[in-house]
Amino acid sequence: MENISYANLTAEQTLNAADQSPQFLDIFHQHTAESYSLAIDQAKEMVLKFLENQQKPFSGITPLQLGEQFNKIEFDVPLASYDELFKEVQGLYVDHATAFHLPNYIAHLNCPVVIPALAAEVLISAINSSQDTWDQSAGGTLIERRLIHWTAHQIGFGDRADGVFTGGGSQSNLMGLLLARDCFALNRLNHNIKVDGNPPEASRFRVFVSDKSHFSNQKNASLLGLGEQGVMQVETDSRFKMKSDALEEAILNELELGNIPFAIVATAGTTDFGNVDPLEAISALAAKYKLWMHVDAAYGCGLLLTDQHKYLLKGIEKADSVTIDYHKSFFQPISSSAFIVRDKNSLEIIRHHADYLNPKEQDYEEYPAQINKSITQSTRRFDALKLWFTLRLLGREKLGEYMDAIISTAKEAADLINRDPELELLSESDISVLVFRYRSLKLKHVDLCALNQYIKKKMFHTGEVLVASTKVNGSFYLKFTIFNPITTVNDIKNILGIIKTYGAAYPEQ
Repeated sequence: MENISYANLTAEQTLNAADQSPQFLDIFHQHTAESYSLAIDQAKEMVLKFLENQQKPFSGITPLQLGEQFNKIEFDVPLASYDELFKEVQGLYVDHATAFHLPNYIAHLNCPVVIPALAAEVLISAINSSQDTWDQSAGGTLIERRLIHWTAHQIGFGDRADGVFTGGGSQSNLMGLLLARDCFALNRLNHNIKVDGNPPEASRFRVFVSDKSHFSNQKNASLLGLGEQGVMQVETDSRFKMKSDALEEAILNELELGNIPFAIVATAGTTDFGNVDPLEAISALAAKYKLWMHVDAAYGCGLLLTDQHKYLLKGIEKADSVTIDYHKSFFQPISSSAFIVRDKNSLEIIRHHADYLNPKEQDYEEYPAQINKSITQSTRRFDALKLWFTLRLLGREKLGEYMDAIISTAKEAADLINRDPELELLSESDISVLVFRYRSLKLKHVDLCALNQYIKKKMFHTGEVLVASTKVNGSFYLKFTIFNPITTVNDIKNILGIIKTYGAAYPEQ
């Protein structure tokens, strides 16, 4: 049977057409509300069972074991019903999905999510607005703009601030480095990179980051044609924060070599240690040497929510641009991030016009288009609605309380580790990441790296506790990322007890 278009049919004709053409019953439209409702109800039941049945953060399954099940899937043979589909996905995905909401998940920067944001996800996926132009998302455009301005105000930026929602922190960091490079080239070298590509001097462009900054800085420098060689890693102090005196020394050294410093990336919440670089001192150096200052606050942005700990971000208001990950410290589902600039004029450098989408002659004060501020996304989800739901129902203060709880638990956990002779804490944390290792008092001649790798592997394959790990100066350490306000000190004690149990059972070589 040929495909039928519903465009010119009456409601009665449309119903008859749907009855005669079952292939259209799978499309979301005004006559498939019942089908939609049944599918969503079954998805909801699966989520509720996940909450009810998931007792540990991971099943412990290996890629080889799970991969065997995928080899049996044949996409050319569709399943007969939603019942069969959900049953299949239960075994392939849900049974082995990592449960970030459980207190024994304490590994990476994955937060539990707030319920209002989950309600917003239903609207986002069904209505399926695209955030590039006004005619594709009218109210959505204004919601996103309002949240960007609210976030800018929390940072301390003035009325000239602007920004856009992005897919994640790495993308926001890319935008920061791109604007830093392009604005420098345009204003200092009279060279338009957007039109003419990198200038000959680009091989000498230098950006400064701490040696504990996010790896996206190196990747982004490579993408921008500067190469990883353009990223200068600055020494950190005993708390693994960028040393401002070392930063200035690095800047002067590059100038002496004939290179061209153009930007500094400060980190507000390092992935490995949860610490904040000295933003005020860095901003002073950025001003002194006329460098763009970008702050990667993908993790530390949650400090904006808490009056008790917001002081840790003092100096962020002097940045030229800031990365925000709402899907970390604002407890939002992935993805929900933003890139914010202090001066909206800096975004003009990335605007590109297409006659079919955002023509040059359009009045963007009258009909705003968020695509004018985006570098890698035209079609873009309405992720801002999740944050709108969250702030309007919970408010900044409640989210701030969650951040305060996380920070408090991390401090108590650090105290527990410090007081235990079998554990060694490497550094205190401004936020909630603790790097430490087990050091047995009974095992005299043991490789501590191998011992702690053994502990992590044992816990991972039982799935009872998920912790992260890292290497510092070549040595292996366990890592707690405390990112759940529900996690208590008793949970921490229990996890430390499990670590010590496995450590004590380690076979001495």
